[in-house]
Amino acid sequence: MAYVITDECLACGSCASECPADAIKEGSIYVITDACLECGTCVDVCPAGAIKEQ
Repeated sequence: MAYVITDECLACGSCASECPADAIKEGSIYVITDACLECGTCVDVCPAGAIKEQ
């Protein structure tokens, strides 16, 4: 997996709603699952800049 959601996550859901693979799941912060296509869409839409490359 190329991306990880960090503690800066606001749990706003922007990334999950835009993910074409439905690879982002809700939790205390959101998490990226193994279904990730590594497309980077989540990085572009995150208002907090909480998604980083590993």
